[in-house]
Amino acid sequence: MSEDEQQYKDIPPAPERPDNQALLWATFCHLSALAVFIGIPLGNVIGPLVIWLIKRNEMPIVDEHGKAALNFQISMSIYFIVSLVLALAVIGFFLLLAWMIMEIVFVIIAAVKANNGESYEYPLTIQFLK
Repeated sequence: MSEDEQQYKDIPPAPERPDNQALLWATFCHLSALAVFIGIPLGNVIGPLVIWLIKRNEMPIVDEHGKAALNFQISMSIYFIVSLVLALAVIGFFLLLAWMIMEIVFVIIAAVKANNGESYEYPLTIQFLK
């Protein structure tokens, strides 16, 4: 065995990149949460849930990103309800604005990461699904 072969013998192979279709479905897991902004009640939870339930057994990356998206969207739904209650005390209006910005920005960041085949951990997320 040559020195070059010996040097690279102990290096594990690079992980296999998911195919484009799996990356696309993982991206849709995140972007489907924006359905809440077109007037679908609980669309932020229903969209990722449907995609995750359909594709999780076929594509491991969709399972990973679907769980992340669902955990974040369930958490964001709880934060939205708390903000609505606090709107009675005026501070909730500022929280609702912050909620909307966080919802859009973090979903877009997660979708880009998913499209690149990278993992993404949403901030402020309660882990319901593991």
